[in-house]
Amino acid sequence: MASAWRSPQALQLTLALVKPDAVAHPLILEAVHQQILSSQLLIVRRRELVWRREDCRRFYQEHEDSVASASREIAAFFPDFSEQRWYEEEEPRWRWGPVRYSPEGGVHCAAGTGGPA
Repeated sequence: MASAWRSPQALQLTLALVKPDAVAHPLILEAVHQQILSSQLLIVRRRELVWRREDCRRFYQEHEDSVASASREIAAFFPDFSEQRWYEEEEPRWRWGPVRYSPEGGVHCAAGTGGPA
């Protein structure tokens, strides 16, 4: 599914976490995924993982509502993802489109790319 994504404003990165109760039920997880897509949010990266209770406590203890916290959280979940590189090189392609959704990977891809790096 391709769409022309044109935005005069820079895009922002957001980390979305789906809690275990939703992940445990495939229909609920699919409904959450469809809600994200219907809200016209672009999925840049996707990862599934299981955390120990200690990991969860540490994550939420450090969590604050700030840009710095979001950057730390993105780095924790996607250690190979360079936020700076994304804003400098990839964000303009995503902003000016076209963008296509890849059901196989569950992520969006900017035109001319094979998907997330």
